[in-house]
Amino acid sequence: MSAIPAFVMGTLCIVGGVTGYVRTRSIPSLVAGVSVGALYLYSGDSIRKNTANGLETALGASALLLLSSLPRSTKGPIPALLTVTSAATGAYYGKTVYNLRQN
Repeated sequence: MSAIPAFVMGTLCIVGGVTGYVRTRSIPSLVAGVSVGALYLYSGDSIRKNTANGLETALGASALLLLSSLPRSTKGPIPALLTVTSAATGAYYGKTVYNLRQN
């Protein structure tokens, strides 16, 4: 169980949200990026400390990011990258949660 994907995704989401705001003055980009990034960072911290619901929160943040980026995935490299990375992170944490539930 690793918190590194959650920390990386959290940082990327926050940087992406701030960058989107600086470039286009898009308040939705800022709010969404910082919110999803905060969820990832919270889950990474929970996973690192081995406290409750860290994996589930990371999985939920991945699902939220995937569902929000999927409709825009063909509109450029950034939405496509968000779609791919959120799917990969979701698959990682989904498999981890599933494996833990089997034991």
